Amino acid sequence: MQSSKELIGTQRMLIASGALLIFFAGVAGFGFLFYLLGEIRLWPFPTIEYQMPGSVKAWRMTHLEGVLGGVIHWIFALLLPLLPFTIKTIRRMSVAMISVGWMFTIASSMDALFTDSRGLAYGGPLTNNIAFFLFYVGILMVMYILLVIAYRSLRASD
Repeated sequence: MQSSKELIGTQRMLIASGALLIFFAGVAGFGFLFYLLGEIRLWPFPTIEYQMPGSVKAWRMTHLEGVLGGVIHWIFALLLPLLPFTIKTIRRMSVAMISVGWMFTIASSMDALFTDSRGLAYGGPLTNNIAFFLFYVGILMVMYILLVIAYRSLRASD
């Protein structure tokens, strides 16, 4: 277990990233709203006749990915003092978790903004391949981090 004083910088980094992800989700929420309205309408500004690209599913995922990523960063920040790792390892894991949160959020945005860019499989437009690699790398990173946390936490002695 680490002291809170040693971890405060890393916790603040996670909290800031989480807040920015949730802010991004709010911005994406406007994109979602404009998609549903079929125009860009925001009082007191004039209405712009423009149908946002994407689908309901793509905009919902983009919106929620930022919210979930932000909340996960905040929870991870709270758990740091309990993790059985050195400060250096905790900092690296935190940077990796921040990277994963942004990878997933950006990859999800690709489907809302670009045609055929869901990122489920390699191929198709460049935007799909970017989303695919962001998801792929992010999934590998988060799975590794979670396995290491589980293993070390189960083997830790108090």
